[in-house]
Parts: sequence; C-alpha cells; structure tokens
Amino acid sequence: MPKNNSIKSILIIGSGPIIIGQACEFDYSGTQAIRSIREEGIEVVLINSNPATIMTDPQMADHIYLKPLTTKSIIEILKKHDIDAVLPTMGGQTALNLCIEADEKGIWEDFGVELIGVDINAINITEDREQFRELMLKIGIGMAPQATATSFLKGKEIAQEFGFPLVIRASYTLGGAGASIVHKKEDFDELLSRGLEISPIHEVMIDKALIGWKEYELELLRDKNDNVVIICAIENMDPMGIHTGDSITVAPAMTLSDTTYQRMRDMAIHMMRSIGDFAGGCNVQFAVSPDEKEDIIAIEINPRVSRSSALASKATGYPIAKIASKLAIGYSLDELENQITKTTSALFEPTLDYVIVKIPRWNFDKFEGSDRTLGLQMKSVGEVMGIGRCFQEALHKACQSLEVSRNGIGADGKGVKDYATIISKLQNASWDRVFVIYDAIQMGIPLKRIHEITKIDMWFLKQYEGLYFLENEITSYNSLEALPKELLLEAKQKGFADRQIAHMIGCWESEVHKKRRELNINRVYKLVDTCAAEFKAETPYYYSTFESNMIVDGKAYSENESVVSDKKKVVVLGSGPNRIGQGIEFDYCCVHGVLAAKECGYETIMINCNPETVSTDFDIADKLYFEPVFWEHIWDIIQLEKPEGVIVQLGGQTALKLAEKLSKYGVKIIGTSFEALDLAEDRGHFSELLTKLEIPFPRFGTATSADEAAAIADELDFPILVRPSYVLGGQGMKIVINKDDLENHVIDILRKIPNNVLLLDHYLDGAIEAEADAICDGENVYIIGIMEHIEPCGVHSGDSNATLPPFNLGEFVMQQIKDHTKKIALALETKGLINIQFAIKDDIVYIIEANPRASRTVPFISKAYNEPYVNFATKVMLGENKVTDFDFNPQLEGFAIKQPVFSFNKFPNVNKNLGPEMKSTGESILFIESLKDDEFYELYSRRKMYLSK
Repeated sequence: MPKNNSIKSILIIGSGPIIIGQACEFDYSGTQAIRSIREEGIEVVLINSNPATIMTDPQMADHIYLKPLTTKSIIEILKKHDIDAVLPTMGGQTALNLCIEADEKGIWEDFGVELIGVDINAINITEDREQFRELMLKIGIGMAPQATATSFLKGKEIAQEFGFPLVIRASYTLGGAGASIVHKKEDFDELLSRGLEISPIHEVMIDKALIGWKEYELELLRDKNDNVVIICAIENMDPMGIHTGDSITVAPAMTLSDTTYQRMRDMAIHMMRSIGDFAGGCNVQFAVSPDEKEDIIAIEINPRVSRSSALASKATGYPIAKIASKLAIGYSLDELENQITKTTSALFEPTLDYVIVKIPRWNFDKFEGSDRTLGLQMKSVGEVMGIGRCFQEALHKACQSLEVSRNGIGADGKGVKDYATIISKLQNASWDRVFVIYDAIQMGIPLKRIHEITKIDMWFLKQYEGLYFLENEITSYNSLEALPKELLLEAKQKGFADRQIAHMIGCWESEVHKKRRELNINRVYKLVDTCAAEFKAETPYYYSTFESNMIVDGKAYSENESVVSDKKKVVVLGSGPNRIGQGIEFDYCCVHGVLAAKECGYETIMINCNPETVSTDFDIADKLYFEPVFWEHIWDIIQLEKPEGVIVQLGGQTALKLAEKLSKYGVKIIGTSFEALDLAEDRGHFSELLTKLEIPFPRFGTATSADEAAAIADELDFPILVRPSYVLGGQGMKIVINKDDLENHVIDILRKIPNNVLLLDHYLDGAIEAEADAICDGENVYIIGIMEHIEPCGVHSGDSNATLPPFNLGEFVMQQIKDHTKKIALALETKGLINIQFAIKDDIVYIIEANPRASRTVPFISKAYNEPYVNFATKVMLGENKVTDFDFNPQLEGFAIKQPVFSFNKFPNVNKNLGPEMKSTGESILFIESLKDDEFYELYSRRKMYLSK
C-alpha cells in the first residue's frame, strides 16, 4: 500500500545547536528526511535554530523557521501553515522532548496535527525508565536489577538494598547527562543529587552495575505492515560502563555467537513492536554477559533516528533516515528501492564484506580541570569512521583520521612508556586508551592482565597483539631493500601507514611510498554496496584496501572498483571529525562547494572520514571516498583520479594544513594559493604586509622559548596575548598579565606543541572586536558581512555573541573596516573567501588576524542574508565567475545575532570563564527587530561577565 495521500504538509523539528550528546548526525538525518519527503510532493516546514547546518538552507525545506525550539515557536508556525503531521524523530532528544511538551499542552490536538514516525506512548514508555522496566518484564525481556527514585531519600534506600557498584541514569536526558557509575558509597550522595537535578522530571533509575559486560546496539526499521529489518549490529569494543557515544564501536559485531545474535535480533524486534504501533526507526541497546552463557539484558530503546543511525547508514550504505521518513508517510519497505543498487528493494538487511571502526574525538584540552575519565556521561565532541577489509586495517584508518598527531596504532615514537601511566590509563578509561592498549602489549604486559583491567574482549586484544608481532618482524630488517614484498604487503593490508613503516625501518615516508609503487602494492578502491557485491551497485561510495595480486593472463592484477572517467574533476577536502573550533559549519561549506563545482560542469570528488555529516552522504558528490583526511590516502586518490586541482579553503584547518604538501607535490590548489595562505599564517611576514599597506596592528613579537618570550614582553608591555601558530579554535591562546604567567604558559604550550613559533601581541584592553567576511576574485572584493561582537576583545570570536550588521560602530570605523578588508584581500591575491578580525580602540581599527579561507561565520551570514555565498565563492575559486557577475541582494530586517552554545554541563567542575581559547560546541541564530529587544539588552548587560585572562 503506497503513501498516505491525506498528508500534504509536514512539520519537521530539528535538533538545535550542536552540543555534546547531540551533534551534526541529526543535521544529516534531518537533511535526508527533508529531501526524502519533498520527493513525494509533500510540503515541508522546518523549525531549527542552528544556522550552521545544511538542513536550514533556504532550498532545503519549503518553509524554514530559524527560531528557538519552544512551544511558543511551534504555535506561531501552526497558526501560519495548515500542517497535517509532525515528524519529531529526526531531531534527537531535543525534538522528542519538544514534541512531548507540545502534546501535554494539547497543541497538536488543537491544530489537528497527526504525529508520524513514532507515537507519544512509545516516547513516554522509553523515556520513563520505570514504565520501560515494567514493560520489559511483562514481555519477558531481561533487565538489570533496578529501581526508580524520584527523591533523594528513595535513592538512598535503593542503594542500601542493591549495594555498590551502582549506575544512576537520569530520565528524559540526552548524551547520558546526569548518568554515572558509583563505585564507592561516599560518592553516591553528590551523584544522586546531580542526576535528580538534571532530569527534567527529577527522576533517576538506579541499576545494579553490569561492569565488564559486553555492549551492542541494533538499528531497526519497521513499516506499517509490521515488516522489521535490522540494518546494522554494532559492537562496542569498550565494555559496559562507557557511554556508547564515547565507545570505540565496530560493525559488524565481531565476538557474538550466531545463536546469541539471533536471540538478540528477536528480542529487539519484540521490544520495538511492544512499545507502540508506529512506522519508523528505532535504536536498541543490549548488554551481554562475557561468559559462555551469553545472557542478554536490555539497556534501553530509542524510538527515533539515533546518534548511531548516521554511523549505521554510512557503515552499510543504507540511508536509514531517508527510508524511515518514507515509512512514516505510509510506504512499506517492499515498495521502496535500495538506494545503492537501485534494483533491489529496501526490505532487506545489509551484508558487509568489510569492517568499520568508529572512534570518538574528544576535546578535553578546552575544558581545563575536567574529569577526563570516560563513563556513562558522554564527553566526546565528534567521531571518525575507518573502513577496511579487516578490523586491523579499519582501526588504523580510524586512528589516522582523528587528527591527534598520531599515524596509527604504534610505530610513531609517541607511545606511553611509563608502566604506572599505562596501568592508570587502562584502569580509568581515557581518550587515548585505543593507543595505550598497544603500548601495554609493547611493554610486555600480558593480554590476560590487560583483559582483567579493561574487560575488553580477548578477540580485540589478540588483533592488537597481531599488529605488535608484525611491527617486531618488520623492525628486524635494517633496510627497506631487505624488507620482503610479502611483509610490506601484509603491513599495508593491516593498515600501517607508509610513515609508520618508515619509522620501523628508519627511512623516509616517501621512500616507502616509492618502494611499494615499484612493487605494485597499490591501494584499490571498493564499493560500499550494502550487499557484499551480490548485486551491481549504482552509487560511487568507496573505501580503499590492499589486495594480494591475482594472476590473470600471466599479469599481476587486483580489482579496483573505482572507474576513473575522463571528465574534468575537482577534489574537495573535508574537515574530518567535529571538534571545538572546527565544527559543522565547515561541512556546510564543503557541501556547497561540491554542489557549486557540479554546476560548473566538474566531476566532484569528496574525501572525508566523518560519518555524522552531510558531506559523506553518498549522493552529494559524484564520487565519495570515505577515507582519512591524511596525506597518504589523499595522495593515492589524487594519483588515481588526476583532478584539475584540490579545494582546501572550505574544510577548515584540517584541509588547509595539507596545502603545503599538495603544492610541493605539484597539485594545483584551487582558489587562493598556498603562498598566500601561508603568508596570512606567518605573523612576521603578514605584519610586514600590513606595514606596507599602512594598516595598524597591535605591537607583537615571535618567540620559540620562554627566554625569548620574556625579552619580547619587556618591549610590548602587559597584558600580552600569547598564541601558537597554525592551530584552530584559539588552541593554547591566553592573555597573561605578568612574567610568571607568561613563563608558565609558554612552557606549557611548547610541551604540548613542540617546535612551535609563538606569537605575542600587546592586548588591546577594553577594545571592541569585529570581523568581516568577503569574497575576492583577485581584482574585486565584495564584503558579505561585517559583525560586531557583543563581548569585548579577548573572548574568542567563536564564543562571542555577534550581531549582523554592527550595532555600535560609527561611519568612520565602518569605513576603515571596509578599506582594510579590501586592501588585505587584494594584497593576499585571494580567490574565494577571506575572514578578517579587528580590534577597535579609540576609533582606530587594528587587524588581529586574516584567514583567506571559509570561516566559521560564513553559514551564519548566508542564513541571515538569505544568500548562497559559498556557491558564489566556489565559482570564483574555480575561475568560472568574477565577483561582479553576481547580483548580490542581502535581505535582513533588523539584526541577526549569532549566539554560542556551551556544553559545560558535561564537565561540572570546569571553569566557565571565557577567553581567547574557544569553548563553545555550537551556535544558534536569533533575529531581533531592534536594539530595544529584551534579549539583546540582556546579552549586552552580561557581555563582560565571563571574560577571563
């Protein structure tokens, strides 16, 4: 039976700003849902307050409301539009909670709006842990011993009955907020109070802790005919006790017997059917005992597209959100086509002939004094995914994607060598435990001991051990020439990077690369096809691996499924994992860059490793290489595809850092040249340029040691802003007010980032900060937006509330900003986007820095003015258009304010003061008609509250 034709208009609720526990995977899901529903001729109305996402682009939905996610906003929208149904399952916990609130207030009923994709009962049952527990017991699904507490006293009674260790989980929260494992009685009171406080209904579930049990997730889809498919089974390498968002996860499940997996499938389907009669997606989490019995216990069920749905979609090639949306409007699975093969139906379960490994990305350095131990409360800000033919290869590729200055597992000289530190990191799960396991094996700590401490399944530890044995064998050869071809091939098949192999033997990375090319040990590219090559795939979604050569007609041959066309091509480098300072806004820019290059007739090639994003959706670029944004992988793709050039200025600092090597290897950088990009980063040369242009800048000096810094301080006068070169999000930036502070900070930076050149600026105390974004074609400059920060100079631009247009800058200052922007853009020979930051004191406009690339604020300005600026800029980069070719027509009544959003609630004891180092995880947009608006008045009155030096 086809779709429900009575539905003509659907409201989709987005997830709002990026926070820890709810990141851009919901932008990906929401974007897919909008596209999927509009394909059916149904009008889509979207509410979401996040300006940095593709989801809120003008061309995505029919009507977009960049408004706060409140029932007040919902009522405003329902009064304007005749909406038939609401789909709340694409916006994470935020959307579900808003949906419940609207239901409780009778809003859906008042306006005759039907709930699709889920039902209220299902949400309530799964969110209210007591109801969920009762239902599971009724249908015969095992649960850990647990009880609900709605008061402090009741919680104490439960703890007394169960004994320790215990798990506290807060109801109606996301990302494990308020959850914790309590090992000791003396910690219980504080953690119980926190859980009760964080829960919006002040309720917690207290469980007997299943320490050391294995954890699994299943992603399910169900249609209205009650057909259920399991899209993906994901195994957590980390055992119970670490939030799934902070766990290293693997698909398919590796250490589960087939009979137990079948039991788990049946239980998941039974659970989904029991919570309500709805068509859509569902995520179910289980714990399995680590013994021969393999007892299965249900942890929770989420009747929505989950954080893991994006991962499962990218892992399998099955677009869960896209299909879930179709099911919500009445289609059945057998009526829909497999989006990859185009010949089989969606009523099938994907088969993987490869392994995926997801590793979270943390940003603890931004939360000074935070508890870095991983537990039930999610702390990661992003994630990466590696695809390989075996676990070891996928693990290595995921590690190479993280951008934490590691080249993979071991073999880079950066391992921990202190026994006590290794044991501590194994006992208290740390962000780098994925590397420390290898260090422990290298030190000679027995696998059995590592297993006892970490409870990680022995199968995974043996995989690590295999890598260690291989490294030992390779290290025994004293030259590259002596290394047997079979061993080099095995190292590549197990994911070791060329630079790791070079480290083992003591030669250059380029020599290893040259040697393997000579030996015909080359990457081949395989399709992610959902069906283990049983059917022909139509979608160009690739990962790389190494194959043993087959002999065909006497010639060595390995199958490369990536067919290279003779079209003119362009590569867009993605921004890798989300982190503070480089988030979803750069993915937004990459997607628009790809779409603009397509419009110009290029075959577009996307390289990225972030499973949460729209850029890694398989139907955005003409070809998607799901690979680490890591030199070796990029260079091999470029050698295969031979593109006209590479766009680096849309992928943030990640892509920008590769510009020098690309340029050195003769690859054309499309748009602004590497020399200009480098000149802007090199403070000394950039200041010489500013002097020549007669543009003022704060007095500064550069230093490579604490002694040099002290000498410069004598000339500059305090306060001084100290910052390292070539970093993002203001990493390591600090305002110091005396020599002791200066010495301590310089030593600390150089310990964390050795051999860095430090920039010391005289800090303009009390200055106003502003920034401008512009497009330049080398001859003409168009300023797309000038923003004034509400907070004073000294708070990182990413953490500042900023108004567009400025609210407090006179004509004289505005003219200086315009003149400086144009002069600098032309002097740097910018082709594409440029962002310039200013400090204004005594009506003089000083330059803080210039970045000739896409900035964090470009999506915000694009949404505020309703203009596709990245599209225009990409066409300028490609040389297809001049700035003067575009008919710019910005539209904004009143002001738009960019409001940063923080995730400090995940780190209760952290100093919340703001300074030059960025700490916000996301942003929302607020439109006001005038400066008399109460919200603006409140922001302005608090502008100095959190400023710290």
